[in-house]
Amino acid sequence: MRIVIAEDDALLREGLAMLLRAESLDVVATADNPTTFLAAVDEHKPDVAIVDVRMPPTHTDEGIVAAVEARRRMPDLAVLVLSAYVEQAFATDLLAVGGARLGYLLKERVGRVEEFLAALHRVADGGTAIDPDVVAQLLSRSRPDARLERLSAREREVLALMAEGLGNTAIAERLFVTDGAVHKHIRSIFAKLELAPDDRTDRRVAAVLHYLEAS
Repeated sequence: MRIVIAEDDALLREGLAMLLRAESLDVVATADNPTTFLAAVDEHKPDVAIVDVRMPPTHTDEGIVAAVEARRRMPDLAVLVLSAYVEQAFATDLLAVGGARLGYLLKERVGRVEEFLAALHRVADGGTAIDPDVVAQLLSRSRPDARLERLSAREREVLALMAEGLGNTAIAERLFVTDGAVHKHIRSIFAKLELAPDDRTDRRVAAVLHYLEAS
């Protein structure tokens, strides 16, 4: 796994690089600004980019803008975005450009090494990883929505775990139910959210995006 890190905090940037190299992962470049990051992506063609949301010069959305541009240049690039706190617009913008190989984690998750590495590998393997604290906070802010209100309590639990990026087996283990039960709940979620099969759309990602946009 070849990785580029874009983070303007030198301590976190170098700490991440050391952590990943200790796990025998190949950190091919680090950057402290969007311009250097995009140049590194062009030069090294990494498998994964780890990007801070807020970067110079304005420390607003430069990281997200750079991540979207990196994905435009390399559509198969996996992107794991780090943020100091929950920023709903960035979470939904991230999924809106395509849910596969994308993640959004709070920076505090980096200190929980096993969870951070699991999310990194999940994104690199083609999945989605949304920080569980992000999901919990978005859920607590949710506004009434006719379709979401159709979901049972268990279906909302399943959808929240889908938003974290967990697969059916992992969801079954977390909820102490069978894979078959999870599959049944997900089919029901798709039906209640009016998500018909479509070759152009990943219904899991569509369901999660709807969930986040309604929060």
